[in-house]
Amino acid sequence: MTDLIKAIDPRGLIRESYRIDGIRIEECRSIFLDWALFDDHEMPQAERIKTLLTHFGADAPEHPMTEVMKLALDDAAAPKRRGGRKGRVG
Repeated sequence: MTDLIKAIDPRGLIRESYRIDGIRIEECRSIFLDWALFDDHEMPQAERIKTLLTHFGADAPEHPMTEVMKLALDDAAAPKRRGGRKGRVG
C-alpha cells in the first residue's frame, strides 16, 4: 500500500471493506460515512475518493464499496439548487 493511500485511509476502513466477503452496500455506506466524517486530510475529499477508487475499485468494479464511492462522487458533482433569495438573485 502506498503512503498516499495510508494517509487518505489511515484507519484502513476502506481497505478492510474490500476484504470482507459478502459485505452489503448498506454496510459499505456506514463504513464510508465513518471514513468521510472522521478523515482529516488537506486533499479535497473528491480527490481522495478518486484516489481510493483507482487503488481499490479498479480490481473490484462490482464491489459495493466501489458503488458507494462512485455515488458519492456523483452527488458531489451534481449542482445543487439554492433556495430563497440567493437562488433567485445570485
